[in-house]
Amino acid sequence: MDELFIKKVRTAAVAGWWTILIAAGFLSLIWIFYLLIIFTQPAWMLCLWGQGTTWDDIQSIWLWTIAVFKVGVWLLTLVVVWLTIWGRLLSKK
Repeated sequence: MDELFIKKVRTAAVAGWWTILIAAGFLSLIWIFYLLIIFTQPAWMLCLWGQGTTWDDIQSIWLWTIAVFKVGVWLLTLVVVWLTIWGRLLSKK
């Protein structure tokens, strides 16, 4: 197998792991911010979302957004695990 191709696959896997690490940190930060906002329920947040918005709406939308983001991170994790395994198998041959 071409050494340059193997190096590119392994580099893509490393970049993917860094992306997952950053996404996990971002997700943790967003979750802490969510808990802080939902606990304090500041009035400016309702103004930010617009008239007619309730705290139940904000909580529901925020949780769905976090859930969709988590699904995206899990899909990325599957691709990165596959790249890692494939890179190791290529280098063994």
